[in-house]
Amino acid sequence: MKPHIEILFEDEHLLLANKPSGYTVIPDRFGKYASLQKTLEKKYGKLFVVHRIDRETSGIVCFAKNDVAHRHLALQFQNHEVQKFYKVVVKGHLPFKEGVIESPIVENPAKPGTMMIAKRGKEAITICRVEEEFKQATLVSAKIKTGRTHQIRVHLSALGNPLLVDEIYANTPAFYFSSLKRNYKPSGEEERPTIARLTLHAYSLKLKHPITGNEMEFTAPLPKDLETLLKLLRKYDKK
Repeated sequence: MKPHIEILFEDEHLLLANKPSGYTVIPDRFGKYASLQKTLEKKYGKLFVVHRIDRETSGIVCFAKNDVAHRHLALQFQNHEVQKFYKVVVKGHLPFKEGVIESPIVENPAKPGTMMIAKRGKEAITICRVEEEFKQATLVSAKIKTGRTHQIRVHLSALGNPLLVDEIYANTPAFYFSSLKRNYKPSGEEERPTIARLTLHAYSLKLKHPITGNEMEFTAPLPKDLETLLKLLRKYDKK
C-alpha cells in the first residue's frame, strides 16, 4: 500500500506536497520507483518541477502549475532566493552548536552518482544548528544556501557526523532499537529496523508567490518513522 501524500498548499499556480520517503520527484528512467510528479498529475493535471530532493528524503516539494509560475519559481531557486530548511539526525556530536560549512562539491569520479568535496567543485554552503543532543546522535537543523546534489549528506559526513542512516556516506543502511537498549530481543525471528532510509527531512520552505510576489512559508510535519526514532532517542539515549 502506497503512503498517503499530504498536500500542504494548492492554488491555480502552485502545489506543495509532503513527499514520503521512497518516491522519486520525477520518474526514474527505468520506472523502478513511484514518482511524486506522475502520482500527483493523475489528480491535479500537468505539474512543472522546480526543484528536487532525494528519493529516500521526505518532505516539502514545490511544483508549478503553469509556464509563468514555473519560470518565476525556477529563477528563485536558481538565484538562491528560496530558503530551504531540513531536519537531520546525524551520528555523534557536532564540533559546534551553530556553524557554517562552506566546502565545494563535485561528483566522485570513482563512484558515479555520489559526490565528494573538492576544490574544483561547485560552491556549496550549509548552515547548521544543533537542536537536540543524545548520547550517540544529534538532531540538527540545516539550512542550505545552495542546492547541490547530496549537499547536506556530504557536508555533514566530511565534518565527521554523517546521517544516522545513510548507506552511501555512512555505510549504515538502517537503525535498530537494539543499538539503544542492551539485551533487547525482538518478538519475531529477526529484528526489524526502526528506520531504514535517510534520516533527512525537508522541513520548511520560504519563497515568494510567483504571481503575487507575497512571501510564503510552508512546513512539512515529520513523518512517523522519524518521530518514532526521536522518541526512542529521547527515552533510551539521553545525554
